[in-house]
Amino acid sequence: MVKRTRWASLLLTAVLMTITAACGTAPVTETAAKPSEAAGTKVEVKTEVKKPEELKTVKFSEVIRSIFYAPHYVAMHKGFFKEEGLNVDMNTAQGSDKGAAALIAGVADISLVGPETAIYIYNQKGDKTLKIFHQLTVKDGSFLLSRTKLDNFKWSDLEGKSIVGWRPGSAPQMVMSSMLQREKVKADVVTNIASPAMAGAFTSGKGDFIQVFEPIASSLEKEGKAYYVAALGQAFGTFPETSYVATADYIKSNPETIQKFVNAVAKGTKWLNTASPDEIAEALTPFFEGTPKDIIIQSIDRYKKQDTWPAVPEITAEQFEILQKMLIENAVLKPEQKLPDMGAVVDMSFVKNIGKGK
Repeated sequence: MVKRTRWASLLLTAVLMTITAACGTAPVTETAAKPSEAAGTKVEVKTEVKKPEELKTVKFSEVIRSIFYAPHYVAMHKGFFKEEGLNVDMNTAQGSDKGAAALIAGVADISLVGPETAIYIYNQKGDKTLKIFHQLTVKDGSFLLSRTKLDNFKWSDLEGKSIVGWRPGSAPQMVMSSMLQREKVKADVVTNIASPAMAGAFTSGKGDFIQVFEPIASSLEKEGKAYYVAALGQAFGTFPETSYVATADYIKSNPETIQKFVNAVAKGTKWLNTASPDEIAEALTPFFEGTPKDIIIQSIDRYKKQDTWPAVPEITAEQFEILQKMLIENAVLKPEQKLPDMGAVVDMSFVKNIGKGK
């Protein structure tokens, strides 16, 4: 169970990282001699080369590296952020708690995290509030794999078994917990293994099942170390799992930057829905070095089949209600802490302006 004190501790222990961006070049003046209509005379013509528009650097923190967030990587690779005048300086936090802490500490401008973090921070009643401004995914992105091949998998097959899962209070952990409750199944979910070490722990013999994101799921299958049994996103249904979040102060001070950021990601999603598998694999390969092309293609296909990325990246009141209900169900949010107005931590005005203006 995530305790409020745990969040306070994490926020106080955020590690500062200072990132600087390079500036553009200075204007260049060319001087040329041009014959005039009067014979034997020359006129000096000065032509000023326009200075390229300087890109604004945005310090960005992603929760983990996964093909689940493909629209963002597409926007980076295809230059959609640069088209909007932004340079995205990205790092991987390895957890929504750490991504939120980076925002509070000021070492990240925007984080891609579970939207529940905004609710947790709001209930801390601290100096800063986080606001969700773009809903990237509306399904859980994890897949359940088995150590042994199972035909006609049923959730009851997990009874009494061990599952290598995610940290307590994280979105995938809560989805798994809620699925087990829904199916009335008791299983031992291991939640104390750091996300980068989960696959290694499983292949070393830990657990009967493992819950992982792509491309790790497809990679374990291809290596013959695990067998696919279920997609948590399809099984659980609509759930606002991953959002772009910034502090309310940053959004207020940088509305144009937020709008440009949202526009770029929207372009990435649109491109992803029309591009060929080969084109998508080419765009994502730089972010998943060493991952074979067929694994990337299979990963994208799985996420597309469960309608992971909404055409309109908006967290609705209904989705926000689903989120809070799950938080209460998993005892990480007290009923009296439930937010009656999602406007306290949500600002969808930028999403509504996608495609307008520029």
